[in-house]
Amino acid sequence: MGIRRLGLIGYGAIGKAVCAAFTDDDLVKIPAVLVRRARDLGPDGPLVLTEPEKFFQQQFDAVLEVAGHQALRDYGERVLLSGSDLVVTSIGAFAADPELLERLTGAAERFGRRLIIASAGIGALDMLSAAAVGGLDSVRMVVRKDPSAWTGTIAEEAFDLDDMAEPTVLFQGSAREGARLYPQNVNISAAVALAGLGLDKTHLTIIADTTIDTHIIEVEARGAFGSFRFVEDVVPTEDNPKTGKIVAMAVVKTVRQLASPVVIGL
Repeated sequence: MGIRRLGLIGYGAIGKAVCAAFTDDDLVKIPAVLVRRARDLGPDGPLVLTEPEKFFQQQFDAVLEVAGHQALRDYGERVLLSGSDLVVTSIGAFAADPELLERLTGAAERFGRRLIIASAGIGALDMLSAAAVGGLDSVRMVVRKDPSAWTGTIAEEAFDLDDMAEPTVLFQGSAREGARLYPQNVNISAAVALAGLGLDKTHLTIIADTTIDTHIIEVEARGAFGSFRFVEDVVPTEDNPKTGKIVAMAVVKTVRQLASPVVIGL
């Protein structure tokens, strides 16, 4: 039955939430966390390791990546090689590095493990992937966040985010190109693309919206099944306006699904 021992790569906002959720859990234990900087998580926390060799000496049923694109590139194959399933949150890395998904898929097949792409901050992936079975004609996605959420991105080169007076389109194009240009903000677009028509055929619009202080995500799909429109309006985290609070909650849900004897919405 499911995973019992979960390794963690990264200890940012999502990693902290996952550790807190499973501190006293009977199903899932987190023996170790791989991080760049050493820190003390207290007597009840997992072992904190900065050396990959020591981390991979541990025994895990699955390893959860919550550390960003480079961490996935550095350690993804090694997780699968070590005999663990790999749960990915930095899905946009597959857009920036087209060969990465192929390499990880191949490794999962060779070593009899699973590459699990977490839904994280986007809903309706189950419905979208079901619709893809019958055939999709179009998938369109719109990501709206207030201008401050786009600081530190390529948008600063072309737009004055501080003095923006009205909602402004920052990008229109394929999900692959959007996720490559805005990797910290639109990992969710890569998840939608992989569930549906793929990175090159999914249309993405990114908007800096001066009228909101939340993240509004819209997904529209049409195909043999008919059509649907999904909208979520989520609150950003206090310490990172680029990420919604729902992301950490959704990752905890994914881990629980992998460990539980009862699975809802697979």
